[in-house]
Amino acid sequence: MRKTSVSLAALGVVAAISLTACGSSSNDNKSSGSSSKSPSAPASSSAPASSAAASGAVDGKGQKVGIILPDTTSSPRWVTADPQALKANCQKFNLSCNIQNAGGSASKMQTIARQMESSGIKVLMIVDLDAASGAKIEQEAKNNGVIPVDYDRLTPGGGAALYVSFDNVKVGQLQGKTLTQCPQVKNQKKVKYVEIDGAPTDNNATLFKQGYDSVLSKQPGWTKVGEQTGQWDAPTAGRVFNTMLGKDHDIKAVMVANDTMAGAVITDLQRQSLNGQVAVSGQDASAEGLQHIMDGDQCFTIYKPSTAEAEPAVKAIAQLANGQVPDTHGVTITDPQTKKKVPSILATPVAVTKANVAKPINDKYTPKKSVCTGKYVAKCKAAGVK
Repeated sequence: MRKTSVSLAALGVVAAISLTACGSSSNDNKSSGSSSKSPSAPASSSAPASSAAASGAVDGKGQKVGIILPDTTSSPRWVTADPQALKANCQKFNLSCNIQNAGGSASKMQTIARQMESSGIKVLMIVDLDAASGAKIEQEAKNNGVIPVDYDRLTPGGGAALYVSFDNVKVGQLQGKTLTQCPQVKNQKKVKYVEIDGAPTDNNATLFKQGYDSVLSKQPGWTKVGEQTGQWDAPTAGRVFNTMLGKDHDIKAVMVANDTMAGAVITDLQRQSLNGQVAVSGQDASAEGLQHIMDGDQCFTIYKPSTAEAEPAVKAIAQLANGQVPDTHGVTITDPQTKKKVPSILATPVAVTKANVAKPINDKYTPKKSVCTGKYVAKCKAAGVK
């Protein structure tokens, strides 16, 4: 693989970002393909460069960048919301973006990355599948003169020049605080609860847990009686929760890290006629999650608008691709492996309950056609869906 002409500039830009971020006050909180692409490369989602950037202030100048999303099963966002938002912003900031999905395969992600690098990309932005494979991809990109950027989840040990995500500790804190206000448990003096965490290979899952543990562990009268990973997988989460409930039928709240796993928990509660009686959390504002909220079986989900993440991410990589330094306002996140400060752009999450369940739909984040079907047509209308 050849080194691109951005290699020297990349080193200077990365250093500049690091110096800028570390010199300021820190806020560290403890997807168009190239014509030279190999014929065997996976199909891409293309965003052709425009003659001038619609944004005005930032112009990517048609530079090639690669964006790789992780899978199609852990969350619907990787199939619909994020690819759409990323493509729109690639057009807005005048970038030639090759947006692909690794389909849950680390080896496929590496293959896609290498093909993108061979095609002459200047920046590679990924959502890793696990820290080890992600770090290898990012280090290889740097060796080939390509600037690595982390999107949505940090890759420990990867050495990314920039991290763009939501503040994931705050996501977890919001989950914890909102769970304590669910009608099934609000004002109760004693509450037994369990946690079903995300995959341990995902740094975000660690941050979510850090956030909700910081709230729930201090909640008067709340006692954790079980905790296990659900691996971001619905069947696994269902089995885990079934075992927990079998050991203790007095569980009143379930801190579930996302909607996919929450759906399996709710299915098990429905089998035992306990749905709606146990407070269940979620995340991602998925169609199923919003339906469960309308039914009263899920207390809330966490809404993370893709535009709030995609726009600053694409704007930043447009700057990086042209040797400019994105302004991170001194915000950093500590890489848990290297202990280095990673310049970061962090968005703020929103809790969605029955009171504002229409918001992700009206924002066109969660497709109305996926939520408002059958009996949910009337429920959507009652909830204020436009």
